[in-house]
Amino acid sequence: MVNMATLDGELSPEEETMLKRFAHRLDITETEYKEVLKNPKSFPLDPPNSAEERLERMHDLFQIIYADHKIDEEERRLIEKYAIGLGYSTEQAHKLIERSVEIYSKGFSFEDYRYLINKKN
Repeated sequence: MVNMATLDGELSPEEETMLKRFAHRLDITETEYKEVLKNPKSFPLDPPNSAEERLERMHDLFQIIYADHKIDEEERRLIEKYAIGLGYSTEQAHKLIERSVEIYSKGFSFEDYRYLINKKN
């Protein structure tokens, strides 16, 4: 996530606040967090090979984001970068995030999420 946040240069205060929130929710210690910030390239995003695993990572991230039952613009921007880093095209990432926001505003399990994402309208 830090790699995604720093793609456009330095971390903004909003990005840093959000990353701290993610670190807290993922039980990452302050020491570990500082180490990642110091050298984010040592912790690369390793995209999974299967579509199922990519979708599961997106689901996990949305669970973290929706722990407070909302998504703000900074979170949306970062999760879109993350989706692209996982291998989704820009268009796919945008559609996935729009659909995920719609789904997660109601709260779902991974099985429900997978079904609803893959369901054709």
